[in-house]
Amino acid sequence: MSRRVVRQSKFRHVFGQAAKADQAYEDIRVSKVTWDSSFCAVNPKFLAIIVEAGGGGAFIVLPLAKTGRVDKNYPLVTGHTAPVLDIDWCPHNDNVIASASDDTTIMVWQIPDYTPVRNITEPIITLEGHSKRVGILSWHPIARNVLLSAGGDNVIIVWNVGTGEVLLSLEDLHPDLIHSVCWNNNGTLLATTCKDKTLRIIDPRKGQVVAERFAAHEGMRPMRAVFTRQGHIFTTGFTRMSQRELGLWDPNNFEEPVALQEMDTSNGVLLPFYDPDSSIVYLCGKGDSSIRYFEITDEPPFVHYLNTFSSKEPQRGMGFMPKRGLDVSKCEIARFYKLHERKCEPIVMTVPRKSDLFQDDLYPDTPGPEPALEADEWLAGQDAEPVLISLKDGYVPPKHRELRVTKRNVLDVRPPSGPRRSQSASDAPLSQHTLETLLEEIKALRERVQAQEERITALENMLCELVDGTD
Repeated sequence: MSRRVVRQSKFRHVFGQAAKADQAYEDIRVSKVTWDSSFCAVNPKFLAIIVEAGGGGAFIVLPLAKTGRVDKNYPLVTGHTAPVLDIDWCPHNDNVIASASDDTTIMVWQIPDYTPVRNITEPIITLEGHSKRVGILSWHPIARNVLLSAGGDNVIIVWNVGTGEVLLSLEDLHPDLIHSVCWNNNGTLLATTCKDKTLRIIDPRKGQVVAERFAAHEGMRPMRAVFTRQGHIFTTGFTRMSQRELGLWDPNNFEEPVALQEMDTSNGVLLPFYDPDSSIVYLCGKGDSSIRYFEITDEPPFVHYLNTFSSKEPQRGMGFMPKRGLDVSKCEIARFYKLHERKCEPIVMTVPRKSDLFQDDLYPDTPGPEPALEADEWLAGQDAEPVLISLKDGYVPPKHRELRVTKRNVLDVRPPSGPRRSQSASDAPLSQHTLETLLEEIKALRERVQAQEERITALENMLCELVDGTD
């Protein structure tokens, strides 16, 4: 008698659970714009959601702890003159978020730790370079202030947000609308999908397509692609008969898929959220009411179905918390923020364990908030691996860090004056005394700015009280 051997995996029993009603965010008018982005971005400090807004585009930013009903007059981030299509938090600064819009611009915003009294209308910087709407944003995983955007003009632009400059413009690589763009884990390659049904691997610094596969999925509807930690590409798409399909590809051999599985018949594009630490990919379809998750391994059939989290309400979008924002004491390995029509509901994925001790097999060291390279170093060809942190004692987000934009004078070719990173061995190193003086000066300036911010907040509160009193 043959016995079926069950595959050994610590993630076989991962289960999803929706948060209690008082942990949800209620009364949020989620955007109704027809665009296949997730409409939600989250980090260990804030939750951002694209919302309906009259006369332009807006999104709301809430501190994670501000659950419950959201006041209808809660301040929004407004500045775009057309709907916002995508938002993305900076991985190296939890107070900085970028937004892309139908108005062809990208705006980068500094979000204060305190709740603002009125709408935030002034971005730190506006990036203008696309001729049509901008629908995709993605920060570089390891280089400071490097942001990628893709627009309806079929162009990918890589920006240095710290200076407002275009670092790279990839103009002739896509003949049609770009559906998705994803960096690999150290930011040396991009995986893109396009309306011409071609999956491309691009070296952005060389401006070259290094590998491509036509019709990875044969259907006409949009494809999505993400890099796995093994360097493979995981894709979602549609068959010729409009069945949803997932695939795993080796970029060194695009002829045959490593794995190809048909799923179901549905119109919703499957958004893949990949966790490199556990090598689990979560598939969330827009309009679906479920999250399916699979483990990707080196053993056949390579993509192993784990389970499905099901609920009654369809999802309008989905936010995916970075690993450093999870509760390690509860063996939480993923947290989603599911958008309904008028609310956002956290969904927690947990590995059942009896012990309360830190489970180091579930939480390997994970990318932290420190960048490994500066923008100029990355552009010059340097590579590095992400700077990892341990989650053993939990993660505490650093205090408010300001993003400073220094626009370079395009008419002046001389190097900028003042202290900067040493670029070569010939540059004179700063003395210890100079460094200490600079650090003291920066500290004093920060204290002064903080005092002024507190004074402004107090004055704004007094103003609100006066206005309420006159009413």
